[in-house]
Amino acid sequence: MINKYIKIESTSEDVEDKIKQKLRYPTDKFVWRVKFSAPLNPSTVNNRNLHVTSLKKVPLKTRIHYDSINGYIEIEPLEPYSPNESYILTVTTNVKSASGVPLKREVEIQFKI
Repeated sequence: MINKYIKIESTSEDVEDKIKQKLRYPTDKFVWRVKFSAPLNPSTVNNRNLHVTSLKKVPLKTRIHYDSINGYIEIEPLEPYSPNESYILTVTTNVKSASGVPLKREVEIQFKI
């Protein structure tokens, strides 16, 4: 059985049932993969529109990568998460589809490693 190493502390409305964990071992550099149902405008996929912060709003350095073939964004930390510290992954409404339609509402996931 696969243990869950990411503790989801809170989420935006209607998001919790969409979060899947496929970790096989603990890691302090967990990469988020956010899947979208429509192709995105790559210019809206950046560190301003998707970011990870501490609860004190201190940004974590990340690399954002959009895989247009598979329709997902990866948010990779460039520095390790601190143990037992809570973080917030935010996907803003500034992320837009290829046709210019913005995300309907901002998504936030509060988590701890």
